[in-house]
Amino acid sequence: MKGIGAVLIDIDGVLTVSWKALPGAVAAMERLRAAGLPLLLVTNTTSRTRAVVAGRLAREGFPVGVDDILTAPAATAAYLREHHPDARCLLINSGEVRADLEGVEVIEEGAGEEGRGAPDVVVFGGAGEEFSYPALNTAFRHLQRGARLVAMHRNLYWRTAEGLDLDTGAFLPGLERAAGVEATVTGKPAGAFFDTALAHLGASASETLMVGDDIESDVLAAQRHGLTGVLVKTGKYLPETHRAASGTPDRVLDSFAELPALLGLPGPQERPAP
Repeated sequence: MKGIGAVLIDIDGVLTVSWKALPGAVAAMERLRAAGLPLLLVTNTTSRTRAVVAGRLAREGFPVGVDDILTAPAATAAYLREHHPDARCLLINSGEVRADLEGVEVIEEGAGEEGRGAPDVVVFGGAGEEFSYPALNTAFRHLQRGARLVAMHRNLYWRTAEGLDLDTGAFLPGLERAAGVEATVTGKPAGAFFDTALAHLGASASETLMVGDDIESDVLAAQRHGLTGVLVKTGKYLPETHRAASGTPDRVLDSFAELPALLGLPGPQERPAP
């Protein structure tokens, strides 16, 4: 594959599952680093901050740091600062990510029940036990009063060591329909998310490749934005989802471990001795 000068890489399901490195993923990342190829890890993970994600990956052996990671919460914070400055935001999310919501006022669940001090924006992160009936109904009532709805992503599910678990996209459409609103999505597959990633790398879409296990949100979304899309058959990949997809990936690999060969990067045995 010629003309690729930068790489965007999803994390969960591509590099790791339940934060354990997939076979060959660390070695493949090391080959990308050795080749000097600019890369950025782009993830809709909403349960951990960029610093925590970097730490977990480093413990698995991946040569990455905080500045190599763009999360949906960080992209959401940038969107809120630009489009809803000084807004009071009710966050419904599984996991503590407030450290990545710099410059955003997050209020506690239950605040403004009587209309005083009510949130201006309801922000949905990743689904978990926090997505209870009381929490969803509270969000519904705030939306009826005029609050805006922002979602970090629309993922239907993700892969864990125990199997697939439901995510925000299994709940969001019902809330939108009930409240008569449409959420602004700030993580993948939003074009603004890819714009932020490309700006971080200083790369153009035409020279950048996106690797993901979600054919719609990772791969086809990137292709619609002008990037080259590579689907890997790990993580949440399912053959039936692949067959029913709205488009065709530019490339399909069994795993991330095959990416260096696709890019024509030298293997360890081909590197000159120091």
